[in-house]
Amino acid sequence: MLKSIGKTLLGAVFLGALAAPHAAFADTKINALFMAQAAYSEADVRAMTEAFQKANPDISVNLEFVPYEGLHDKTVLAQGSGGGYDVVLFDVIWPAEYATNNVLVDVSGKITDDMKKGVLPGAWTTVQYDGKYYGMPWILDTKYLFYNKEMLEKAGIKEPPKTWEELSADAKIIKDKGIVKEPIAWSWAQAEAAICDYTTLVSAYGGDFIKDGKPDFQNGGGLDALKYMVDSYKSGLTNPNSKEFLEEDVRKVFENGDAAFALNWTYMYNMANDPKDSKVAGKVGVVPAPGVEGKSKVSAVNGSMGLGVTTASKHPDEAWKYIVFMTSQKVQNQYAKLSLPIWASSYEDPAVTKGQEELIAAAKQGLAAMYPRPTTPKYQELSAALQQAIQESLLGQKSPEDALKEAAENSGL
Repeated sequence: MLKSIGKTLLGAVFLGALAAPHAAFADTKINALFMAQAAYSEADVRAMTEAFQKANPDISVNLEFVPYEGLHDKTVLAQGSGGGYDVVLFDVIWPAEYATNNVLVDVSGKITDDMKKGVLPGAWTTVQYDGKYYGMPWILDTKYLFYNKEMLEKAGIKEPPKTWEELSADAKIIKDKGIVKEPIAWSWAQAEAAICDYTTLVSAYGGDFIKDGKPDFQNGGGLDALKYMVDSYKSGLTNPNSKEFLEEDVRKVFENGDAAFALNWTYMYNMANDPKDSKVAGKVGVVPAPGVEGKSKVSAVNGSMGLGVTTASKHPDEAWKYIVFMTSQKVQNQYAKLSLPIWASSYEDPAVTKGQEELIAAAKQGLAAMYPRPTTPKYQELSAALQQAIQESLLGQKSPEDALKEAAENSGL
């Protein structure tokens, strides 16, 4: 949380010393807002920041962590109050809105040629809107299919599914043999998590969110994706609590040995393989999310995030210096166990790949196939309408056709 600073010099020095002794007399204090779940852990972010402060003793950084669900509103509300944050973490879906509403500084002039050459091309889409850069990509992520190797072996399944149809068939074998009651776990709570799972399926079925400026998810691949979700849910192959799950719930169910398959972000791989917290350590397999026969070989959602300087920052130069440090290849390679680097050459570095070769192999396919959620300043309205459509379809309140048709009408597009 943000540290309150005492009014007296003594109080300031004392509190500063408690937070970071080396930064007690820092000339500049900047405030940074991060996410309290998935990707880099809070401990990792604090360690990175500590290293930055040691290298820059004239700058101290106050860190605040909020759940993903609070990240957008916290950023916007702080901006409106005229104070708050110098550096914010933002999702790939927000640059259009943030640029339109002057939330983030256009840093196009600060992006060097070395940055442009070294960072994976797909990562730049995280921070771009209308040809301008609004930060540096930091978390490069997509959802993968995780599977329990022991359960597949017991079921006589020799390799993980390559299509969504195969996934359903494999899950049925596992269920029918009594290996696990509800083989598949998803993040289908009425939140952005469900949109990420839905987008993965839209990419597999070759759908479009928007065509010629109008909603198109109610047709073709967008409709097929929701039908697949509903069929999986109604079949009993999907854990019924998936309709209330976020990513951390999925991780816990999988780690407890209560799922054969789960769709989740990069961070779950090493956490689920940690014997201190996971009952399935050593049994965790990971592959790209499956494709659809005749339409795709793999599927993936762009779940990447960037770090940007707010237009309300009183210390934009120091804020940018901090962002450059946090996104540097050296720092990213050092902390590559819960989030993979944005730098292309990192994937040939044994320090990054050792012990997670299976994840890296999946990442090389998944990251290359990342499908974007719609780029629109009205994304929040669109997402809310789709979240509601997914819930209503899963609960049987509306057919996928009717739910998506209504979502298209309420999308703000």
